[in-house]
Amino acid sequence: MNWKNGGDRMVAWNDYKEMARGRGALALELFVVESTPAGAPEAVKDNLPDHLAYQRKLEENGTLVLAGPLSDPTGEIMVGAGLILYRAATMQDAQGLAEADPMHASGARSFTVRKWLVNEGNLTVNVGLSTGSARLA
Repeated sequence: MNWKNGGDRMVAWNDYKEMARGRGALALELFVVESTPAGAPEAVKDNLPDHLAYQRKLEENGTLVLAGPLSDPTGEIMVGAGLILYRAATMQDAQGLAEADPMHASGARSFTVRKWLVNEGNLTVNVGLSTGSARLA
């Protein structure tokens, strides 16, 4: 498998996914949306309530995996960019979800969509049975 850009072709996505499954990796395909400000800061603020309502709807129907803002590279400043993870059947479906987000539909933010293959990691969920609380660690 040759990963360099140039004369040799990179491995096809679905071939890699099958190789990952073959070695016992999870190979969970999700879609990553990187959302960046595209207009005036006021446009982002104006669309925030509708954006959050849209995200909540997607969370409730199981489409939204995770979403939230990104910092600058120092970790000290809010830059207005965000990362969104979707469950979707196809790249086109994920693209449609991102396009329908009020932040993107209004032009307040632009976005890119990419596939992400989740192979490794550790996730812990603590559920308080008597309190109805949950904590992700």
